[in-house]
Amino acid sequence: MHELKFDFNNMFNFNVGDAHGVAEDEITALSSSIANAHRHLQSVLSNPSSRVAVNMEWAVLPLQDKKSIRAIQVVGEDIAYKYESVLSLGIGGSYLGLKSAQDALLSPYYNEFKAARGNRAKIYFEGNNLDPTPLAVLLKNLNPKKTYVIVISKSGETTETKAVFEVVENWLKKSIGPKYGRSIFAITDPRSGSLRQRVEVEQRKDPLSFRSLPLLKGVGGRYSEFNMGLLHLAIAGIKIDDVLAGARAMSERCSVADLYKNPAYLYAVLHYLAYTKKGKSIGILMPFSEGLKSTADWYCQLLAESLGKKYERKIRVLAKGIEEWGEDPERIVNVGRTPVATRGTADLHSIQQNNVEGQNNKTITMIRVERFKSDIKVPKSSGILSQKSFGELLKLAQEATEWALVRDRRPNCTVSIPELNPYTWGALLYFFEMATAFEGELLNVNAFDQPGVESYKNYMYFKLAKPGIPRAIADEIKNHPVKRDAKYIL
Repeated sequence: MHELKFDFNNMFNFNVGDAHGVAEDEITALSSSIANAHRHLQSVLSNPSSRVAVNMEWAVLPLQDKKSIRAIQVVGEDIAYKYESVLSLGIGGSYLGLKSAQDALLSPYYNEFKAARGNRAKIYFEGNNLDPTPLAVLLKNLNPKKTYVIVISKSGETTETKAVFEVVENWLKKSIGPKYGRSIFAITDPRSGSLRQRVEVEQRKDPLSFRSLPLLKGVGGRYSEFNMGLLHLAIAGIKIDDVLAGARAMSERCSVADLYKNPAYLYAVLHYLAYTKKGKSIGILMPFSEGLKSTADWYCQLLAESLGKKYERKIRVLAKGIEEWGEDPERIVNVGRTPVATRGTADLHSIQQNNVEGQNNKTITMIRVERFKSDIKVPKSSGILSQKSFGELLKLAQEATEWALVRDRRPNCTVSIPELNPYTWGALLYFFEMATAFEGELLNVNAFDQPGVESYKNYMYFKLAKPGIPRAIADEIKNHPVKRDAKYIL
């Protein structure tokens, strides 16, 4: 009843042809690589030290201690009813994971209508962009004395979140006074970083100030929704246990070696072959659900940061079988599919034109919801829409999209969800996480680092004269300026 279903038929050659679809003998030819990838992942997952060292601790987050979960749920309930508004500050996974949960699991227009949120606090997101306008509007209209602030940052130094937090902290301080820290909650590294140091300083002065939760070791931002997102779920009134139960069930489904019983592995293998053998370098995620659009945005970060890599992975095995992963500078590969977030049916009137008739370099993953909690029927009339429910029409649109893609030999697959709820959403996220990890194994890249993201950060830090910039980074920036010719500026 609760299980997600995965239909991969349209990824195969019998539906979209040999030039674009995967043949079973191509999977057979890859069988030793698939078996090795499974053994390697299971070896890492079975060694707690390796899990932390390579940032795969996310895989065991569904097994978190129930006592700790209950404590977070209690804290969230207290915040939800004590304050009018909650302002969550974070970027990357510290924003996208929370936003995807909010849009998928809460009522549409949650902030606009008190009845829709059951008198709980409104929840806003900032710190994910340096555009000043949204923040200025929020601070002008929120009451600082009735606003609770959650700042999420592993180091406390990420420019976007740090800048916004300093502004918001000052806004609180001016209105509330010396006890303003009681309106701040930090989710950060348990031991190091400037934000953790700040927490320790403030709590020595006032134990009720700057309460905190740890970002667990070995859990990267884009894989961390089941860690740093738990307080947000509790504030919003979502039962954390239900989300983790869905993720736990999917973890069990995605742990078996049999490719045709493991949806994450099969998804990864088919997309790996479509990419490396059929030229499908773009991965489009198209949920037929307004609530899952932000989940598609989250998936874009997951796929792009995990698999878009310049170098092959280099594995070092240390004492007791502990692994460390790095880059092999002698093996430049420049790999990784490009993700695109869309939604049905809105984008059937835009990007679908390119999907069907443009360059055949894409795979499309559709997400279909079988039942909607609140459905609406078209009034009785003589037209073809008479008495049709919106849910029925949406499923028909997904079916029609599938047909149109297959008709033009465009590879695609469908994830079917019985109903969008905490259990199925938790399962969906874990499925995509494990599928991405397995695809990383097949590509032999480190799916759990993001060195390419650091380059823009380093440039900003250099221009801002941040202390401690390594000499090599400073020299690289100075020696490689962007060339500008006035004749090309119109």
